[in-house]
Amino acid sequence: MSGYCDIAPGHEWHGPYHDHEYGLPLTDERELFERLILEINQAGLSWLTILKKRESFRLAYDGFDVDKVAAYGEADVTRLLADPGIIRNRLKVQAAIHNAQVIQRMRVSHGGFHAWIAAHHPATKAEWVKLFSKTFRFTGGEIVGEFLMSIGYLPGAHRADCPAQIRLSTQNQPWRQAIDSGYPGYGAL
Repeated sequence: MSGYCDIAPGHEWHGPYHDHEYGLPLTDERELFERLILEINQAGLSWLTILKKRESFRLAYDGFDVDKVAAYGEADVTRLLADPGIIRNRLKVQAAIHNAQVIQRMRVSHGGFHAWIAAHHPATKAEWVKLFSKTFRFTGGEIVGEFLMSIGYLPGAHRADCPAQIRLSTQNQPWRQAIDSGYPGYGAL
């Protein structure tokens, strides 16, 4: 992702995300759900498109409230598919609803979405992709990789010398903890 570290700083849309969010560990359910939904919607499109539509996504998906999205019915699907402010793809909309329902069940099985992620850490990207693919909808390799890099669970969000990564090094990134504890799954970084 070193190219992102070169182009994002100073960019109207990429800059704030790169500098203050990308790679930052997240624990809040809404923030994790938002990031997952945004990554799913980015598939086949540019990240810039998603960043520009981010506020529309927040409005359309009730602030990424998991319980509200999990309760969406066909009228909500129709509403979302008619909303020009978001990505109008039936599979992605249905994945958001299904994935919200999965996250609700994770509250019972693991104590929440973040606890579920933490319970499976550390893992290689291939292991994460397999786990996400059997748990969620619309979560292929690129989506899972970007999601986990964006929340600090896989390395690679920033170059080591990137000012954002230097700031993040104090944020207890889970991938860094795994390397520091001797986890061999990330190779030499």
